[in-house]
Amino acid sequence: MNGRDAAPGLVALRGSSSGAMRRMKRTWVTGLIAKYENKKREEEPMHDNDNLTIERPTFVTHLECAMEGDHYAADQVHNLSKAGKPLLVRYDLAGVKKALTKDALAQRPGDMWRYRELLPVRKCKDIVSLGEVTTPLIRLPKLGKKFGGGEIIVKDEGRLPTGSFKARGLVMAVSMGKALGIKHMAMPTNGNAGAALAAYATSCGIKTTIFCPADTPEVNVSEIELQGATVYRVNGYIDDCGKIVGEGKAKVGWFDTSTLKEPYRIEGKKTMGLELAEQLGWDVPDVIFYPTGGGTGLIGMWKAFDELEKIGFIGSKRPRMVAVQASGCAPMVRAYDAGTEHATRWEDAHTIASGIRVPQAIGDFLILRAVRESKGFAIAVDDDKISSALNEVAREEGLLLCPEGAATYAAYKDSLADGRVSKGDRVMLFNCATGLKYPLPPVTRTLDRHKPIDYTQF
Repeated sequence: MNGRDAAPGLVALRGSSSGAMRRMKRTWVTGLIAKYENKKREEEPMHDNDNLTIERPTFVTHLECAMEGDHYAADQVHNLSKAGKPLLVRYDLAGVKKALTKDALAQRPGDMWRYRELLPVRKCKDIVSLGEVTTPLIRLPKLGKKFGGGEIIVKDEGRLPTGSFKARGLVMAVSMGKALGIKHMAMPTNGNAGAALAAYATSCGIKTTIFCPADTPEVNVSEIELQGATVYRVNGYIDDCGKIVGEGKAKVGWFDTSTLKEPYRIEGKKTMGLELAEQLGWDVPDVIFYPTGGGTGLIGMWKAFDELEKIGFIGSKRPRMVAVQASGCAPMVRAYDAGTEHATRWEDAHTIASGIRVPQAIGDFLILRAVRESKGFAIAVDDDKISSALNEVAREEGLLLCPEGAATYAAYKDSLADGRVSKGDRVMLFNCATGLKYPLPPVTRTLDRHKPIDYTQF
């Protein structure tokens, strides 16, 4: 290489000492590499989440009345069946079995959209995502040891967008609403569901109107409004709010997004079961304690386990499903104990766990069916036990549960004491929202830095 061919930086190195020449050469080479890598980054776009950008085969065949079994066409707007009961989405599971393997699934990003073949949204353009991460399994070893060595695990749904598991159901309902051309959605809420609907609907331009009981926690009402919805406090319970939504369907023209009055919130919530089984190495726990109001998640998980068995991902083993309610609002517990298929309305409902204060649920028979088929049970715990459970888990394990999640731990303790679960059971508790959304106990302890400090107190 002659002087004309040499790079300018190398020409400048001639005549320098050998040490200086080596240092200058290293600097010049490093600069070239950095320039190349910067150019490469500019030319190559960042990879997005493949779950949201790669089209995958879809297998929805029809919708089915959960009570009567009659069929309804897919890809059309539906609320309840002709019998006034929830509709369930059905899939070509033989087709899913051929198209999806555990190995293929393991290569996908870790969020709820990894299960696209078992979800109703057909096109990537209709997915409305705010980052629905895989929620962690948090083990409680100190408390497990305290009760004799049983494995207690919390699935912490508070890590999801808007801070609760309601994100799972509402992201699916809104995505399908977008796909089906819905422009205005309305719903009743105890707080967290309304926040999730507001966030997802606003992100894709769907108008939302939301009604909540007058005593709904202020943080929930504020976040609903701040995230783009119009929210009204109502002097009644969530089912009273639901009546307003139902009447407004014909008068205003909005879509009724109430729990189980549309088909797709179940499909979002069922991802808890899909995800849980995968996290446990395609196994299921012995017992699931689930905070139960409208019961969408419990119904959805029971559906998920059935679908997973039919595509060959799990066997016939099922967890015992336990519906946990508050003593001040326990229609499912009363119906379970009475042996009835439907639950009558609970009057004068009250509990600090507002998310499970649902006096009457349209999916009552589906909740009770799952509980009974799984050989589980329904149990109620009072507010004092819920508060005590919340404090115990926080102080012993450093995990801040929401009141509804704390109810599952209180129910576990009572069930362990009365023999309905054993010390050897692997138990899954569902914490349905971050505890940061709820009132926390005040701390009044202070120090005066201007006075002598007694360090023995520490």
